[in-house]
Amino acid sequence: MPENPPAGPGGGDGAGSGPGISGVGGRGSLPPFIKYVYYSPMFLPVSRDDMKKRGWDRCDFIMVSGDAYVDHPSFGAPLIARVLEAEGYRVGFISQPRWDSSEDFEVLGRPSLGFLVTSGNMDSMVNHYTAAKKVRRSDAYSPGAVRGRRPDRAVIVYTSRIRQACKGIPVILGGIEASLRRLGHYDYWSNKVRRSILMDSKADMIVYGMGENTVKRVAALLASGKEIQEITDIPGTVVKVKAGSRSGREGRKALRLPSFSDITGSKQAYAKSFRIQYENTDAITAAPLAENYGDWDVLQNIPASPLSGDELDAVYELPFTRKVHPEELKKGDVPAIKEVKFSIVSSRGCFGGCSYCSLTFLQGRTIQARSRRSILAEAERLTKEKDFKGYIHDVGGPTANFRKPSCTRQLTFGVCKHKQCLYPEPCGLLEVDHEDYTALLREIRSLPGIKKVFIRSGIRYDYILAGGDNSFIRELAKHHVSGQLKVAPEHVSAVVLDAMQRPGIESFLAFGRIFSEVNKELGKKQYLIPYLISSHPGSGLKEAVELAEFLRDYGFVPDQVQDFYPTPGTLSTAMYHTGLNPLTMKPVYVPDTPEEKAMQRALIHYKKPENYKLVRRALVKAGREDLIGRGKQCLISFRPRTKQ
Repeated sequence: MPENPPAGPGGGDGAGSGPGISGVGGRGSLPPFIKYVYYSPMFLPVSRDDMKKRGWDRCDFIMVSGDAYVDHPSFGAPLIARVLEAEGYRVGFISQPRWDSSEDFEVLGRPSLGFLVTSGNMDSMVNHYTAAKKVRRSDAYSPGAVRGRRPDRAVIVYTSRIRQACKGIPVILGGIEASLRRLGHYDYWSNKVRRSILMDSKADMIVYGMGENTVKRVAALLASGKEIQEITDIPGTVVKVKAGSRSGREGRKALRLPSFSDITGSKQAYAKSFRIQYENTDAITAAPLAENYGDWDVLQNIPASPLSGDELDAVYELPFTRKVHPEELKKGDVPAIKEVKFSIVSSRGCFGGCSYCSLTFLQGRTIQARSRRSILAEAERLTKEKDFKGYIHDVGGPTANFRKPSCTRQLTFGVCKHKQCLYPEPCGLLEVDHEDYTALLREIRSLPGIKKVFIRSGIRYDYILAGGDNSFIRELAKHHVSGQLKVAPEHVSAVVLDAMQRPGIESFLAFGRIFSEVNKELGKKQYLIPYLISSHPGSGLKEAVELAEFLRDYGFVPDQVQDFYPTPGTLSTAMYHTGLNPLTMKPVYVPDTPEEKAMQRALIHYKKPENYKLVRRALVKAGREDLIGRGKQCLISFRPRTKQ
């Protein structure tokens, strides 16, 4: 094998004339460079020297990311970059560029086809600020966990600098920030409705959701000579078109959303618009959506089809180094790699439908699963890593125990627009199956060098209970829990759980009883640790007190409590902004003052002395002075505890 790989698919002389079209469209025609990389993983070029070593004089695409460059499939930017590399394109990588000038955006020169821009694995505003709008102290996606290495509203800022550096080059946005802000949206940090990020950034296109196949189609069209403005009908894209200029792809007429001026002037119009978007997230049933901005429409094409099992396998088998780039390590470790380095993605998508989750708009409700063969091969590769200690940290996805679609009907007709799979009760067509997942876990833990396989990406206990079989709980408790199992009842009040589209608390208690019985039979002392959300729409002080009483009665000590965070792209955020449930248009109570949020959070940790004043104030305001005193039912005493 040569010391330096041969020239890339743009031409053996490095002329930068664009990718060889024969190399586009499949692994069967991979050019020599890609084959070299496949057997000897290398980082993508981050400098002109890197390009020179590969015989390139220019890149076809340059990926710009707000995260540090971690070449791992759990990081979206490197994943998309690797997908394009496997198609034969020369892809460069710019991580966390300085944005006070355009200089860092020029380090790889002008790409022949375009820039791909993402804020990273998190929305930049969520990355920077807590739910209380306070500046975070660290950034797990930056070297040394140093915050401030990316700007607020990163994709808007990055696009502006790219326009300065390379006028006239296509700019395509992707990732979570662009995906969840693809249409007019409520922005918590400015407390107003903002325009589509396509309009605010002046980029040419958004690739939304899980964009592997979408970005390949767009890249092939650009490589064939198409102008970016001519590419307006690819599923999984959002584009700007002249107002009223198109009706939709494949005979699907575009639905006209309330205009941007409508949703900024009326919360009812905003709720209506959100409901239409919510009902059009499935590739089989969705229509294109058009949102007007005067002379222009922002057109959201239908979602891209979910990847097949073979396609998903191919993505995760790309030649990732699974390491932090050495230039990043000079600045410090990147904390985000620690948990995922020895974790395995087994599936995508989630049919749980929780209101506070953006997965419906990002990955969709149809489960996509990798084959056991592919996962086992990855697990075996992990055992060869020098710092592998024998522990797989996770095998899962958005919901670990979802390994197949909720029913076979949705593969033909799509997911139901007006019905959830698990809420308010499991659907009669729900197919509960843990056999494949159980077999997968058994096969992984039987591999030489593996001591323990953990499940940390969360499980749906209502899905387990719907099967009427405790065998998976036994398997879980016996092999995949280490003392504590974190689960997410989120709340106990029926009013709040309805707003969350979560199962009733009885489901959590039933699971808890079985888990306790199984552990007793196994001779293990293992416990459930509940995740809870405070101040979610629907929760007033009455409901917050109800939650505190539940914790008192059952002796649960919450490990993690999250104040509700109104992030783009969730049903709960639409409720927070409008005071309406968009699915029913009925009013929803919204705790939106700092004082009430503080009281609701304090009630969850009512035993902490530092919370005494807030808890007392909350109980008095809720008319529950009966919970102040010395009785067994009391949450706090007449006087605060003093330090000994």
